[in-house]
Amino acid sequence: MSSPCDPKYAPAGDVGAALMAIDSQLKAIYDGKPGGNSEQRKLLDQYVASMGPDGVDDLVDGACTLIYMYMEWLRRACAEHDQDLIEYTVPSLVATMRMMPKTFRPEVIPTMAALIVSAGTGQSPSLWRAQYGEWTDAELTPLEGTVVLLAEKINRIADDQDFATRLITEALSRTDQG
Repeated sequence: MSSPCDPKYAPAGDVGAALMAIDSQLKAIYDGKPGGNSEQRKLLDQYVASMGPDGVDDLVDGACTLIYMYMEWLRRACAEHDQDLIEYTVPSLVATMRMMPKTFRPEVIPTMAALIVSAGTGQSPSLWRAQYGEWTDAELTPLEGTVVLLAEKINRIADDQDFATRLITEALSRTDQG
């Protein structure tokens, strides 16, 4: 029986815009400027503001698609090393979230952890979250932070600061070609 949270039913959203936001945050972290370059952040905020409500929804769906894609990559990496994906991923990400109270208020950490678990169990994070109502403004920054943490974890595993971004751009290229 198929789940209503099966990724085949989920909107992909604007994966390109979500990836641009995440890549910008990763570059800021690697440049030693956590929180990002203020000019770059301002441009990104203006871009998001110009999207309108449907565009913002597409951006959120794109971020959820990134979570799903990153968890799929981590699933394969864990399988190669006979590790449990959830056990390997969730505790360390939750611990990191708890150390970042400005980005992850304590009340949003369970939702962000559940998004990771939903993707790790083969469900769409956006459809899983939709069961509980609309996204709140308080969840949007933590959503972005969750994707950044997953991407950074992948970059550390690959020992390549651009690997997570390249992983998605290559997948998007294959999708466009096929």
